[in-house]
Amino acid sequence: MAGKTSYERARVWLWLMALVLCALLRPAAAEEALGPMLIDKQGSFFVGGREVHSDTLSTLPAYAPSGTVTVDQIYVHYQVPAGAAHPPLVFIHGCCLTGKTWETTPDGRMGWDEYFVRRGFPTYVIDQSGRGRSAVEISTIDAAKQGKIAPDQLPPVFAAGHEPAWAIFRFGPEYPQVFPGMQFPLEAQAEFWKQMVPDWAPSLPTPNPTVPALSQLAIKLGRTVLISHSQSGIYPFLTAALSTEGIAGIVAIEPAACPAVTDDMTPYTKMPILVLFGDYVDLSPRWAPRLKQCRAFVEAATKAGGKVELVELPKIGIKGNSHMLMQDRNSLVIADWLANWIAGHIKQGA
Repeated sequence: MAGKTSYERARVWLWLMALVLCALLRPAAAEEALGPMLIDKQGSFFVGGREVHSDTLSTLPAYAPSGTVTVDQIYVHYQVPAGAAHPPLVFIHGCCLTGKTWETTPDGRMGWDEYFVRRGFPTYVIDQSGRGRSAVEISTIDAAKQGKIAPDQLPPVFAAGHEPAWAIFRFGPEYPQVFPGMQFPLEAQAEFWKQMVPDWAPSLPTPNPTVPALSQLAIKLGRTVLISHSQSGIYPFLTAALSTEGIAGIVAIEPAACPAVTDDMTPYTKMPILVLFGDYVDLSPRWAPRLKQCRAFVEAATKAGGKVELVELPKIGIKGNSHMLMQDRNSLVIADWLANWIAGHIKQGA
């Protein structure tokens, strides 16, 4: 701003600040313009679970060590809009996270749960078995504490630190570098890190109890689209391999794995399938091989007669997306595209 007076410089700075404020406020204003959201019914329930009797449930005097607990169930929160016009969607979160993935974004914008309800889709958001509001089997921890089993028999559990998770979620190649044009709201990253919880998946039975529970849920709903993310990306496919009943479609968002090309492709010819990836994938040693493996699956399933599609967002003009694309700044642009894809491929009651 060389050559300008102090008054002119001040006006320029005020103008720039006004543009920034408008950019920050525009999403909220747009959401307010949507008006009231009409809900026909909402609530929560559990699916699956098994009873475990143990004598090592507690080491605290106030709580009895012996008894029966229920574990391995999944928690489901649902919202059904008035005049629902589309099949229900089941949202399945990924590693180290809970159903919070699909709710309000870290910077306070509308999440996919609310958005899809507004678009006429009933939504069912789960907490995987052993995560969030779904119980964990802890008797072996107290057994080890009491010396009744060896410490090496403790269940494996892990937590993803902020620094390694930075690269996993593709905010940048490594902490604290940021990919150019990356869409995740890093100014709200402190709120994002609060979403992360210890992950008990390695200690759970095989298949993960979430998978048969998803099958039960799909059958209960009658006709639903299973939408998975990351670690849970393979779960809808495993569910379909158990039974295709109730599964109207599959959307796997940046799955950590797709079915192998040597698997039986028959279940995946029974419903439309979308595999969706964001940006910077080829720059990630973790995600590039997974994208390649999913391409091979899509080719094999298509040859078997399936209606299977792989979409990379940058190739359709949607750029800058991290692994957490449902929380990125352009998350509703992606949600709108996805809602149209579902509506065009999966008809209610068809």
